[in-house]
Amino acid sequence: MITMGEDIGISAIDKLLKMIEEKKLGLDPDVLAYWFKIIESDAKALCPQDLRDSISIKQDPVLWMKFQLKASKRAVPFLIQAIEKNLPSMPYATRLYFMKVGEIIEEEASRFYV
Repeated sequence: MITMGEDIGISAIDKLLKMIEEKKLGLDPDVLAYWFKIIESDAKALCPQDLRDSISIKQDPVLWMKFQLKASKRAVPFLIQAIEKNLPSMPYATRLYFMKVGEIIEEEASRFYV
């Protein structure tokens, strides 16, 4: 027989397991590819027509967690804007991943503006 105290403990464990599962799913290669496609599409929609072809994101066919991101210097602000626009909709782990991607893009772009 389960008492009230045990029921609360099981409920807390179930919530914790659900949180861990959500975090793990946020870094799944398919989830990352999905968000990269959304960001690529949004960045292309935000930028002028002549810059759209300069933005491309490709997933490595062997190393699924590796993505190649290409963008012209002038397209970088639109790419950052697309990332920031989508952050609130992402799962927590995915959001952290893309926050880091945004930081790396900004660092790389700043080297060109020096």
